[in-house]
Parts: sequence; C-alpha cells; structure tokens
Amino acid sequence: MEMLRLPSLAGGLTTHTNNVLHAAALGALTVSCMGVAQTSVVLPKVLGDHMVIQRDRPIHIWGWAAQGEDIVVKLDRAQSATRADQAGNWAVDLPPMKAGGPFQMTVKGTSQIQVDDILIGDLWIASGQSNMEMPLGGTPDAKVNNAEQEIQAASHPEIRLLHVERAASTYPMADLHQKRGWTVCSPETVRNFSAVAYFFGRGIAASEKVPIGLIDSSWGGTPAEAWISLSGLTSNAALISAFDEFNNLAAIHGQDVLRWDRENAEDDQAKSLGQPAPARTRSYAFDGAGPGTLFNGMISPLLPLRVRGVIWYQGEQNTTPLRAPIYERLFPAMIQDWRKKWKQEDMPFLFVQLANWSAHTGQRWPIVREAQRHALSLANTAMAVTIDVGDSNTVHPGDKQSVGHRLALAARAVAYREPIEFSGPLFAETSLEPRALRVWFHHADGMHTAVTDVPGFELAGDDQVFLPATEARIEGESILLSNPAIAKPIYVRYGWEDDPKLNLYNADNLPASPFSTVDRLKLR
Repeated sequence: MEMLRLPSLAGGLTTHTNNVLHAAALGALTVSCMGVAQTSVVLPKVLGDHMVIQRDRPIHIWGWAAQGEDIVVKLDRAQSATRADQAGNWAVDLPPMKAGGPFQMTVKGTSQIQVDDILIGDLWIASGQSNMEMPLGGTPDAKVNNAEQEIQAASHPEIRLLHVERAASTYPMADLHQKRGWTVCSPETVRNFSAVAYFFGRGIAASEKVPIGLIDSSWGGTPAEAWISLSGLTSNAALISAFDEFNNLAAIHGQDVLRWDRENAEDDQAKSLGQPAPARTRSYAFDGAGPGTLFNGMISPLLPLRVRGVIWYQGEQNTTPLRAPIYERLFPAMIQDWRKKWKQEDMPFLFVQLANWSAHTGQRWPIVREAQRHALSLANTAMAVTIDVGDSNTVHPGDKQSVGHRLALAARAVAYREPIEFSGPLFAETSLEPRALRVWFHHADGMHTAVTDVPGFELAGDDQVFLPATEARIEGESILLSNPAIAKPIYVRYGWEDDPKLNLYNADNLPASPFSTVDRLKLR
C-alpha cells in the first residue's frame, strides 16, 4: 500500500524556520490513506508470519480496511471484534498471554488474513548507525570475528528476526517501507542481520528461556537528530542547533533535492499509469541525516507495538565539532521522546558507549562518550562500555560478541531485574587528600588492572591544565592519584582520548568507563 505523498520540503531546506515549520506541520497530520479505497483487510508489515508478540501485556493488533467494515481478530483462544472508522483504520486489544507458541492468528473482514507461526515472548528494538547495522556476515570493509563459525551455529528457532528497510520521511509513516517480513533465526537468515542485535538476542534467549523477537531498525552514518521526532526536537529550544549541520549540507546540495523531488513526482506518475519507474542512480549526500526523518520512516510505524525495550549503538556521526557539544542534551531527549511516543515511560533503554578508534582530526569522541555516560542519570538505562574492544584502524571493530554480551548483561539487570553485575566501574565522586585526589567508583568490586600500572588518568588544578597521574594506586573501590607537579589536584579525567589504551576492570572483567570531572554529573 502506498502512503499519501505530501508537499515537498525542498523549498525550505536551507533555513531553520522553514525546515521546522514545514516538517512539524506534516508530522502533525500523521496521515495515511491505507483505508481510503481499501477493498480488503490489511495488516501493517510489522505483523506477519514468524513474528514475536510481547508477552504479559495486552496484545495490540491494528490495520486498515474499508470504511465501516466489521473486523474480527482471533489469536489462539482469544478473540476481539471492531469496526473500521471513517478513514479505514481499525485496532483491537487482546488479553495478555504467557510466553509460548507457535500460534495462529486470523483477521477477518470481507476478506481474511491468516498469520502463522507466531511466538509469544519478548520483543526488542535494535537501532542506531553502522555498528548496529553491521551484519553478522560482515561487509566488504568490515568483518565480524569468527563470523563463519557464528553463522553456522546460529540455528535458533526461538529467535525471530525482522530487518527494517531504510526509509527517510518528512512526516510520520503509518507503515514500514518493507518488502521482507519476519524470519526464523538460522544460518541463512542471520548472515545479513545485525551482529550486535543477534549476539544480544542469543544471550537473552539463553538466560530468560523465552522466545525473543529482534527488530533491527538502523542506518549507517546517521546522526541522532534523525532518530528523534520533530516534536521532541522542537519542544526544547536548546536542541534547535541540531538542524545546523543538516542545513549546511542542504545548502550545498539544494539543487539535488529539487531534482530528487522532480524525479519522485515522475516516478509517482509512472506508477499511476501502471508503468515502471525509470532507473535511478543516486548518491544522497545527506540521505537519512534530516532531523526527524528516520524516526518518521523507521520508528513511527513500530510505535503501536508493545516492546520489552531498546538497544542502541550510535554516536560516531555526532562527533563533529557542530554536533558533539549538544549530544549531552540531544541523546537523553531522544530516549525520553521514544519512551513518550511508545507510551512506556520506564521502557529499558540500553546503549553502547563509543569504542576506541583513531578518529579523524577535529572530531570529539571523548565528548560524545561523556555525554553517553551522563545519560545514565535517566532511570532504566544502562551502558555497555566498549573502550577495550575497539580497533585503532577501523570505526567498525570486529568484536561484536563482547558488545552483544555486555548489552545482554545490562538487559538482565535493568529489564529482568536479575541481581547480577552488569557494568564496569563508573565514576562516583572525588575527595581531596594532601597533594592527591581520590576517585571513588560504583560497580567497583574487585577493581584491578590487567597489568601492574593504571594508565589513562590525568589530573589538573584550578587552571584545568591536565597532566598524567604519575602515581595511581587502587584501594578498594577508589583510586588514589597524584602528580608532584600539581600541588592541589581538583579535576581528574580518564581515557580522555579518541583511542586510549586502558586496562581498568572490576571483578567481572567489565571495563571502567572514560570520564571527566570538569562540569561533572554524579551518577548512580
């Protein structure tokens, strides 16, 4: 089914005002013509054979039909009836179900749909940019460690996979831009699925013993501002500068935008005449970068789902000088926006801190890592620290197993309330000592180093001129730091480089997070 095409934004791409006002107005419409001339009942593309439905919560089923059409939905022994409204929209809620399956669902109007092999379990959204999108089978430029062995061992009928196809939109879409549906996890299907999401799901399925559904909605090279809704962005004046970098790109490529709009119109006309659209070869310099566009195209259609939580791996694209300074406000705003839109204020949101990498000159990786750490001030969040499993030579490190494992530990603690350690040492506070500074940590039981010294710590006095700590001594859940050149150390930072070499862990061999106490935020 085709969504209603609304007027182009091309004429307003070069200014904040037009960009915000046009897109916000379109977003307010949230319009779909699914049921305008509908002659048979239709389900959204996220509902189909092999899907996983969230256990222990009311089951929401929705779709489109002819105006006034009577709809009956049956799932196992549960049944509910409704009638399509004037726009052809309909929805029902069925009682919660325990984990299990497979089940069959029928949706009957003037026509009938049958959905087979449904499992009831836990449903997780995986999102972000290329390190989340990177498939288990790798890409021509990046490989996952032991990929072929992992693929051959990936027969997990209790795990179900849905890869959301890329779609950027200037208004919230009612359905996914999707050709492929749910698949059962197997060596054939997992090869092109997110490696991080798969390793996470494998860990959760093993620990929780319930079916796991993974929806990978990610897009490489995309900034966080593309994944937050326009209402989430424009409700906070401090986030308006999130439009700056996109507007710079739009100004450079404005003529391309006009050409793309013209070609889109030609494609629509060809389709209306039953003719194939002309072949297009495009290189979108900022495709997927527009504020709100990926939320509209790849998250909005998922919002009616009940989900267990979100895993997120993104931030690389926000390390530029323009973007990095606002990430500390933008990222938590995005988390809160998703929770609000999903109507789950306590929805677990688990994210990956940027790994070590020899970044390009001028980028701000430590600033983004610190912003990610600060996001832990939000309830029901956790951070997988990966500062020890990156690769100096590539932004796409091959160790996706450790990333998925650490996210799974976080989920077990935060979402499933298991009494397990899930984080490496996190900065708590400092205390002044004669010619020294003591740093205290949370999650610091059994804190130790892989070798005898403790590299990565720097100290500064009032002048905030940092020098390496010449002595760093672990004492229980604290570390005593000093440098003879600093008589009264006040500030401390750890791992404050793009590609630091660190070796501080707790008893569970989870790494300490980089941090800085300049303008620090005390964490739980």
